[in-house]
Amino acid sequence: MNVLVVEDEKKTAALIRKALEAEGMTVELLHRGDEVVPRATAASFDAIVLDIMLPGHEGLTALRLLRANGIATPVLLLSARGEVDERVNGLDAGADDYLPKPFVLAELIARLRALVRRTAGRAPAKMNVADLTLDTLTRVAHRGGASIPLTPREFRLLEFLMRAPGRVRSRAEILENVWDYTFDPGTNIVDVCVKRLREKIDTDGGAKLLHNVRGEGFVMKAEP
Repeated sequence: MNVLVVEDEKKTAALIRKALEAEGMTVELLHRGDEVVPRATAASFDAIVLDIMLPGHEGLTALRLLRANGIATPVLLLSARGEVDERVNGLDAGADDYLPKPFVLAELIARLRALVRRTAGRAPAKMNVADLTLDTLTRVAHRGGASIPLTPREFRLLEFLMRAPGRVRSRAEILENVWDYTFDPGTNIVDVCVKRLREKIDTDGGAKLLHNVRGEGFVMKAEP
């Protein structure tokens, strides 16, 4: 698991990091709320541990911005205030779970694992990468105000890549998740489908979003 921990109390953040890393997780720390959306957009995380009381943006503001930007990463809220209204507000803002301080680290770990299991494979109704939007209910993509027609296979490929912007997906992963193949058919069907999809979404001189990583696979991200 790759976890983003956003906690301004550095001692608490260090304790959380040590406990999660002892369980084999990869942990990245942030200490400000206004850093959350840029980081979660640039990299892919399996879960976010988000404190409510933060400088820059409060945790609930950061959470609302995450959801408004189409980032569906599971979020576990932390707060020293345990009032029912605050828990309700957090869940209404898009949190997946809530843990009041002080907490036992073993419970935090257990909740994180349960959260990732519960949300595994769940796609948001709308996903965004830069100015590209994919509505998973209507199966329609839009960029620059124009709709993009997609074949069923192109939709599955685009959805798979947009689930984890910034994460390189190998051809084997794409074959398994888009074509349901558990073997290499020995053809270039992935490359052909990627080429056709790129011709549809990377047009009109805008930022390139679908990239080929030589020797590794493909990744969906906005060029810096």
